[in-house]
Amino acid sequence: MSLPTGRAARAGQYLALLAYLVFLAFPFLWLLSTAFKPARELGSLHPTWIPVDPTLDNFRQAFDEQPLLQAAANSLIAAVSAALIAVTIATPMAYVMARHRGRLATAATGWVVVSQAFPFVLVIIPLFLVLKNLHLINSLSGLILVYVVWSLPFALWMLAGYVRAVPTELEEAAAVDGAGRVRTLVSVVAPLLAPGIVATALFAFITAWNEFFFALVLLKTPEKQTLPVVLTHFLGAEGVADLGPLAAAAFLATLPSLVLFAFIQRRITGGMTAGAVRG
Repeated sequence: MSLPTGRAARAGQYLALLAYLVFLAFPFLWLLSTAFKPARELGSLHPTWIPVDPTLDNFRQAFDEQPLLQAAANSLIAAVSAALIAVTIATPMAYVMARHRGRLATAATGWVVVSQAFPFVLVIIPLFLVLKNLHLINSLSGLILVYVVWSLPFALWMLAGYVRAVPTELEEAAAVDGAGRVRTLVSVVAPLLAPGIVATALFAFITAWNEFFFALVLLKTPEKQTLPVVLTHFLGAEGVADLGPLAAAAFLATLPSLVLFAFIQRRITGGMTAGAVRG
């Protein structure tokens, strides 16, 4: 009786997983289909999954109507800069959190938890005033600063899990050989943290690449706006979407995140598991 029951349970798990994957894939597949549909198919009362007469006109129109390349460059600069800076700051801080159990580590852990509980709308006004006093409104530098601060808690939590997975015996051996804390961190711990550092940096990149709210509020000049903000320009004054070009532009904007996430999904899962189990 146990064998059939076990098979039935496993079959149920696979069916649930399949249903979840279909649920996640449906928006992207429909977006892809819409991007290649001509205007007459988009207005049809009987939509189809596969375009009857696929076209690239939506992509041409999207690039003609909006500065997608400039917006993509702005997003790339902001996302790469924020990811590199966040990881550079988070690595030594995560080491301290993982190796030194004290008030500092406890306070840092509390900051990680509390910071993730605040919705964006609660912090945007004081954040705007602070950046205004620093003359960083409507600049990529200000946006990068916001992304770094916002991604630091998760980067700390993720990297701390990787640090705890590094045997302390290796550090003790380095200390016996005369290496100081900094030398040990750079020469012994950092190479072992390489997978975690890469995963954390790429996750911070994806988060910044897809971020919309902060970029919408802080960037006003069209040539400085990021890709998610520029996508809203395909909406008319009355909220009517130019559906074909919008779908084409959204599809292109989604590709980098999908490619990067497919590349690092195992490392992200490993880092989150390490952080949760050993945290």
